[in-house]
Amino acid sequence: MAQGIDDRSEKGVLPMQTLRAMIADGAIAADDDLLDAQLQPASLDLRLGTTAWRMRASFLAGKGRRVADRLPEFEMHRMDLREGAVLEKGCVYLVPLMERLALPAPVHAVANAKSSTGRLDLLTRVITDEGVEFDRVAPGYTGPLYAEICPRSFSVLVRPGMRLNQIRFRIGQSVLDDAELAALHASEGLVTGDAHISQGLGFSVDLRPEPGALVGYRARPHTGVIDLDRIGAYDPADFWDELRSGDGRLILDPGAFYILVSREAVHIPPAYAAEMAPYLAMVGEFRVHYAGFFDPGFGHDAAGGAGARGVLEVRCHEAPFALEHGQIVGRLVYERMTERPETLYGAGIASNYQGQGLKLSKHFRGR
Repeated sequence: MAQGIDDRSEKGVLPMQTLRAMIADGAIAADDDLLDAQLQPASLDLRLGTTAWRMRASFLAGKGRRVADRLPEFEMHRMDLREGAVLEKGCVYLVPLMERLALPAPVHAVANAKSSTGRLDLLTRVITDEGVEFDRVAPGYTGPLYAEICPRSFSVLVRPGMRLNQIRFRIGQSVLDDAELAALHASEGLVTGDAHISQGLGFSVDLRPEPGALVGYRARPHTGVIDLDRIGAYDPADFWDELRSGDGRLILDPGAFYILVSREAVHIPPAYAAEMAPYLAMVGEFRVHYAGFFDPGFGHDAAGGAGARGVLEVRCHEAPFALEHGQIVGRLVYERMTERPETLYGAGIASNYQGQGLKLSKHFRGR
């Protein structure tokens, strides 16, 4: 298998050059040829296939069962995506992905929504045959991949080949513990300001109490369709309400979706990858992310001045919740790469969010 993966003893996230070798060996394959543009420093973009099923409920295949065998239990109707099709807000869809896997025994994978997908409030998860969890691919898995898509705030127009999900491959686990994370912060400067380290690197929300300061956006409830192929085409005012705070406080409405930003600038060194995780359920009734991968090189500047702020995709749940400036709302979990990627985030690849601040998805015109 690719670069002797079956014989490897090191643990960690596989870089793009290893993924390229896995493609050459057939461990990662596709209906159409895989594209160089799909390869990210520590992940692979996944592409929608030609068909979607409107489902009456979300589901997992379950142990010993295939997704295709369970479709008749849940499907409502089938849609051809080749001429473009609208996935409607509040509905659940299942789309076979172009990619399929035949993983070496020690390799497993985790999937997540891409940044632009999360910023549109598209709940997008990968499921597999025999899967018992969303976005998890078991070691040595052989079989197809499917995307479950549920637009939450906006209806979207999709076509085959669109890349809504990404997948990260690992051998074992190589997550840094708190002591290792503190040492890495001391040497590399992982975050501006004080480092709050507890089961990861904590980050807080920026709701700076300055009169008139823009601190975020809230999705409007009744909008038009967003064509995911149209970049920089939409006026934010047609889809978002601007949020300003003079007292450093924002009250979240149940069911509403928000785009906010971290107070700290974050840095992912070249030999590491990171994933955003919820802080603790006890801090409030809200979720702080949908898209959670941070590639090696995010916020990295070899000449100094490293750091880029993390955009927070926030959905409030059962009760209104008062969010305060500087409140810790999430954490970054850092993990070692098996080797440094040949290309870093923002260096020679299309990286829409390097050096970002508060920013909507790439489909909207800049302010």
